[in-house]
Formats: sequence, C-alpha cells, structure tokens
Amino acid sequence: MGSGRRKRVNKNKKKNWNKHSDINDVDEFLQDIRHQERTTGGLLSEKSDESLFFLDVGPPKKAEQKEAEPVAGKKRKGKTSRPLRIDLILQHDSLVPPPKDVLSYQQPNAKKLRRIAQKAEQLAAKGVVPRRQKQLLNRRTATRTAKKAVTEANNNPDREYYDIWETRGFEYVFPIKSWSEVLYLKPFFLFNVAKDEADPWYLQQTRKKLVTRPEKLNEKPSVLPAVEVIAPGGSYNPDFFSHQALLQEAHEVEVKKQKEEEKIERQLAVNKEDTATEETVFREQVEGLVEEENEGEEAPPNEEEEDVAVGAIAVAEKKTERQRKREKAEKIKEQQRLASRQQIDQQQQLFQLRSIKASIRQQDQKTKAKQKQRKAKQEAQKAQPRRLGKLKFQPQVQDLEVQLSDELAGSLRRLKPEGSILKDRFKSLQKRNLIEPRERAKFKRRYKLKYVEKRAFREITYYDHPCHRR
Repeated sequence: MGSGRRKRVNKNKKKNWNKHSDINDVDEFLQDIRHQERTTGGLLSEKSDESLFFLDVGPPKKAEQKEAEPVAGKKRKGKTSRPLRIDLILQHDSLVPPPKDVLSYQQPNAKKLRRIAQKAEQLAAKGVVPRRQKQLLNRRTATRTAKKAVTEANNNPDREYYDIWETRGFEYVFPIKSWSEVLYLKPFFLFNVAKDEADPWYLQQTRKKLVTRPEKLNEKPSVLPAVEVIAPGGSYNPDFFSHQALLQEAHEVEVKKQKEEEKIERQLAVNKEDTATEETVFREQVEGLVEEENEGEEAPPNEEEEDVAVGAIAVAEKKTERQRKREKAEKIKEQQRLASRQQIDQQQQLFQLRSIKASIRQQDQKTKAKQKQRKAKQEAQKAQPRRLGKLKFQPQVQDLEVQLSDELAGSLRRLKPEGSILKDRFKSLQKRNLIEPRERAKFKRRYKLKYVEKRAFREITYYDHPCHRR
C-alpha cells in the first residue's frame, strides 16, 4: 500500500471545486429521495405505519357468483378489462404531482379589475346607480323622421304580379330565328329594364340596386390638374417676351433666397461692442475687491414712508352703522341716476333714426365685403396644399428650371434635359394633397463606434456593440 501524502489543492478557485471534490454521497442521497417521491409520492420517513404495512389474514373470500348463461358473440370479462402492454408502458408511473402553472392563473390588471368589482358591489348595496348606467337609462331613442321603404315579401298575395320574362325592355344577345330557340335560349337574355319600371324586390334580390355613394367621395382633394403646363418661356424655342418674363420670375426667386441668407447672417453676426477688451476683463477681475466709499454709508430712514404705512393701517378700521347707511343711500341714488339717463338716451334715439339706418347700411356693406373676401380666400385655398403632417409643403419653385438666352437650343434635337420626372411627380402628389410632405429618414447610430486593436494580427477593427464584434 502506498502511503503517499495527500495532494494540497487551492479550493479558493472555482475550477478546483468540481475537480477535487467528492460529491458521490450527495448524489446518492438526492437520487434516493427522487426515487421515493416517484414510487411512493413522498419520503418513507414521513409516511404513517398504516400506509406502509398491512395485516395478512389469508386469501380473501370470493363472493358466490351466480351462474350466468354465456351469451353468444361476447368475450370473457377478464379479457376485456386487461389493458395492453404498450398502454401500460405509456402510463404515467410517477406519483410526484406536476408543477402548478402560475402563468395560466394570471390575468392582466387583475388587481384593478377586482378593486373595480368590489367598489361596484358596495355602490349597488347602497343603491347608488353608476353614472354610465344612468346615462344609458336616461338616453332617449332618436325619433326617425322618415322610415325607409320596406320591400314587400315575395309570398304576399296582395303583391302585384311581376313577369321577369316580359318582352318589354329586353335585348337579346344574338338574333333568334325561331320560337324553339326562344325556349332554349331563355336564360341567356340580357335584361335592360329601367330602374323605375323594375320591381324593387327583384332589384334587391338580384343585387342590381347599388348603394348610394356619399357626396364626399365625389370631391377631389385638390382642384389642381395632375400635370401642370409649364410657362411659355420654358419652351425649347420660346418667344422673347415670355422668356424674359420667366427669367424675371427666376430672378425674384434667387433674390428672395439671397435675402433669407443675409437675414440669417445678420441674426448670427457678433456685435463688436459685446466683444471683451482688456479694460472690461480687468474690471471683471477686480470687481468686488475694491470697496467704494458710498457703500459703507447707510441711507437715512425716510419719515414720509413711515407715515404712509401708519396711515394705511389706520384706514382699515371697522365702519359704523351710520356710514354704512350713507353709502347704501348714495349707491341707490347713483343707480336711479343711471336708469334715468338711460331712459333719456333711448328717447333721444328716436330723433336719430336716419343716422342709425345709415350706420346699419354701412355695416351690412362691410359684412358683405368680408363675406366676398372670405369666399375668395376659400377658393384660393382650394388650390393650395393643406397641412397633412408635421412637415410643411415646400414648393419646387425654389429650383426653377430655366435656361438663359445663350443656352437656348432652338430645336428638340439639341435640347438638354433638365430636372427629374420622378421628383416632379412626387411634388405633384404632395401639392394635390394625395400624400403628406415627407423627408428622407436619417441614419442614427445606435451604439458608439469603438476601435479595438487585436493582439494576434495587429489590425484595427471596429464594432457597434460589445456583444456583436465584427
């Protein structure tokens, strides 16, 4: 027997725990517990004696079985009651109960719903009707002014007879040569019956009666045409005056853009007076270090302010009964004077009827002029793009496509294409309120870009996330 010294192992490190630790006794103990739970449904040490042992008193006495006549076509009772071996193998032989599925019992907002139900029960016990239920009870059924015309049933005996094979108002698919063809080709006729003459029940059953289309669907979102014709000056061989007018329009657009840029520059410009100098920097550094002479002297108290404060406190005294009666009488006298003055003014207005009529006439004229302006503004707004989203429509006039006088081709063969058809159609859809104005989505990096130097190859790589290196 080799009596070697035991190897000393540092068990402070986790990698040596499983390597140099003997856990066979723990595994056997846990395996024994699992076996007892599967076979007996629990630990044997916790079971009672009655469940583990029984008294053997011999074979049980069989009850006297009555002799029954065998029935033809039936099998023996023992054969039918014995299960198959494959079913016994597939049966669940463990006595450990399955774990409870907690998620199947959970309900979203269960506490809130339970609290609402409890509060409703308390209010119902007190006889209080909830506000929503009270509104439903007090709501009146809307009275229908005109009832829809109900078509008569087909089995009504008082209903007029309608012949769908009547020759009036029908057209045939192809010419017919004899009456035998009429009987044979009767299902292939085309019906051309007018809506007023046709039976409403027939139109309803054959789905010929269309649904009334809302008037709003017939209105276009904009009165602008799908393709706007360019100005005459934009032609390949334009007239001199029309071309000069288009150049003037483009010049105004450029001047407007230049003015906006200059305005932004003026707003962002730095004022020279606000720049720091050596003198101002020195004042800021010395501020608070030198005490002025007037700072130490305290101003003498003002006697007039004290008198005013004392007088304000003295005014807030309680009024006497005599003062209250005098104020009430003066108030009533003032109301009477105002009422009499109002009555005199109303009497004087009788002599001013002519001037009042003239003022009313002028007011009506102003109202009509404002209505005309409002209608003209509404008509002008129909041709303007509406605000459909968070972005405002930017017209394409900023990039006006115009050629200078020396760039005119004079013929279609030498004409140079300008602009983009796709961009023009996209702007046209936005201008006609068919799609909302939108801008290109900007790429925003989710994770900060990091650079890593690998030791193996001495190369610098980058990745977006520490868990996904590239």
